[in-house]
Amino acid sequence: MKFIRNLRFTVLLLIFMMNIFVSRTLTCHRTEYLFGNECCPMCPIGTRVKTDCEEDKSTSCQPCAEGTFMNKMNGLKKCLSCRECGAGSGLKMKTSCTIRSDTVCEPLEGFYCSEFTGYDCFEAKKHRRCEPGEYISQKGTSSTDTICSTCSDGTFSDGTFPSCQNHKQCESEGLLLLRAGTETEDAQCGDIPSDWTGLIVGVVVVLLVLVLVLTAWCYREKIKRFLNRKKSSAGTPDKKRSNPEDDLMLRGKKDEGVSEQP
Repeated sequence: MKFIRNLRFTVLLLIFMMNIFVSRTLTCHRTEYLFGNECCPMCPIGTRVKTDCEEDKSTSCQPCAEGTFMNKMNGLKKCLSCRECGAGSGLKMKTSCTIRSDTVCEPLEGFYCSEFTGYDCFEAKKHRRCEPGEYISQKGTSSTDTICSTCSDGTFSDGTFPSCQNHKQCESEGLLLLRAGTETEDAQCGDIPSDWTGLIVGVVVVLLVLVLVLTAWCYREKIKRFLNRKKSSAGTPDKKRSNPEDDLMLRGKKDEGVSEQP
């Protein structure tokens, strides 16, 4: 009797160990999912598990509700929620959600996708705006940002041009340059007035008068000394030079004196 009890205990222990081993090593087909000790058939795309399989019946499936989807065969009890393309993320809906696929988003106008998987965009950023003095060397797309470059000398851009523009040449157009061009603004030209020549002559005359006045002021002491010397030399008689009329009168008087002598 003791032997029989020991044999029965051994058999039960072996059966228990085999159940544990089988349950741990049970591998279901790729179209099945494990439920307890059973491999249940998966639900198709667009559906979810309503009730799991049993020994005498298969898995019961149910279509996904509105606003949810399932894009693969599954053994899940709930479908996945459809995502929203929020304008706050710079996204808009490209393809709406169905029970078989999720929503597909794309960047808004003026944005580019900064994080994406395949054809689906998850985050978008606004295109860079070129600063004044820069031009758009490469326009932004839905997948790339705008590239800006600096204008060279003699050209300008307000930041919206696809290329820098040359400054106006006022002189070659017969116009007057009012304000020189910069890297952000064009040169400003204006018409030359009809009396512009007279105005220029007047300005030149005024400048010459000012130069003469300033020169006289700077050399006033030398000029004063020069005038004083001229004045003093004009008031002093020249002893070396004699007046011819005085010489004739003097000679006549000498002749009369000689004739009166006995």
